[in-house]
Amino acid sequence: MKITHALILSAGLSFTLASHAAETLTIATVNNGDMIRMQRLSKVFEQQHPDIKLNWVVLEENVLRQRLTTDIATQGGQFDVLTIGTYETPLWGAKNWLEPMTDLPADYDVADIFPAVRQGLSVNDTLYALPFYGESTVTYYRTDLFKAAGLSMPPNPTWSQLGEFAAKLTDSAKGQYGMCLRGKAGWGENMALLSTMANAFGARWFDEQWRPQLDSPEWKAAATFYVDTLKKYGPPGASSNGFNETLALFNSGKCALWVDASVAGSFTTDKAQSRVVDSVGFAPAPTEVTDKGSSWLYAWSLAIPATSKHKAAAKSFITWATSKQYIQLVTEQDGITNVPPGTRMSTYSDAYLAAAPFAQVTLRMMKHADPSQPSAQPVPYVGIQYVVIPEFQSIGTSVGKLLSAALTGQMTVDQALASAQSTTERDMKRAGYPKQ
Repeated sequence: MKITHALILSAGLSFTLASHAAETLTIATVNNGDMIRMQRLSKVFEQQHPDIKLNWVVLEENVLRQRLTTDIATQGGQFDVLTIGTYETPLWGAKNWLEPMTDLPADYDVADIFPAVRQGLSVNDTLYALPFYGESTVTYYRTDLFKAAGLSMPPNPTWSQLGEFAAKLTDSAKGQYGMCLRGKAGWGENMALLSTMANAFGARWFDEQWRPQLDSPEWKAAATFYVDTLKKYGPPGASSNGFNETLALFNSGKCALWVDASVAGSFTTDKAQSRVVDSVGFAPAPTEVTDKGSSWLYAWSLAIPATSKHKAAAKSFITWATSKQYIQLVTEQDGITNVPPGTRMSTYSDAYLAAAPFAQVTLRMMKHADPSQPSAQPVPYVGIQYVVIPEFQSIGTSVGKLLSAALTGQMTVDQALASAQSTTERDMKRAGYPKQ
């Protein structure tokens, strides 16, 4: 009897320990500064939720996208929380690959999220991810270099004007480059920038019958400007530079001009990582023949794959990391200028607008971006720096590789665009476009 009783006690104890064992969430995220901060501050979440442990997988942007796309499409179930954006979320949500983000706590205040961001993360008015930070496009420039050269940034610059400034502000002897731009191949890397540049030059990805337009005069004008400007006035090895690399170049004082994501504002004004913190200016995204689609709209967001075995715990973490309370935590720990931007209207308080010199232009660009009208010409798609169709991830990356090759001199711009046109035509035909 004693042995039996002991066994029962032992079994009961094992069951009790197992039932109270911490759940481990595996979180896949990108190696951007705001996510690194989230990882550091998540210790607060773990203290508040001792029954949840966090396992972080932090990856470079292109690698993250590839890993997550493969895992979700094969239902691999490696992750409990995914860091994805406004491109993947509606596509994957429509396939029921993501958990709908419904029944959120009242104090989460969904209505506080920017409408365009909310719409970009929804399918039939149901959210399938919660936004961690939102971004548009901003022109960063060195006010000290502009002043020394007798230059003034226009209220609404054009790409042509920026090219003229870059010519005057390049000083190879000092290692000072007139313009730094993304060159790393990828639909979310160089093509994020190039698509908005092409839009500004009046281009579009597809006409109304879904015929690719990459050999159009507008695409040629944009791609030629991009390649020529970076070859003449950009840093060496530009084809290897994505967001993080160009940010590092700007912060180290190597770039007079940089056009990129508005989220970089807090990093360029952070004395811990920027040498030029006292001489950074902020201007709207450049236009050219039109302002339609000249600034992108994106939101790095957190979602739960349908394959997760820890959905309730994952939802607890996601709501915490995207909440007003998290924004307050960042304010207390790292200062108000470092809060995740571009997701909540309440973030843009008088205190934030006064403290963050980049906040006004970010807010303006976020409100200006309209994914439903990305081009001056009529289009059959939604999306500014991407096209919300499943095929775009592959198409955008293929085109990005060709334009990166033009940047390194392996082919001409005309050759790159001709090849991009033919491969995209083939891919779209294979995918059955135009779809009814």
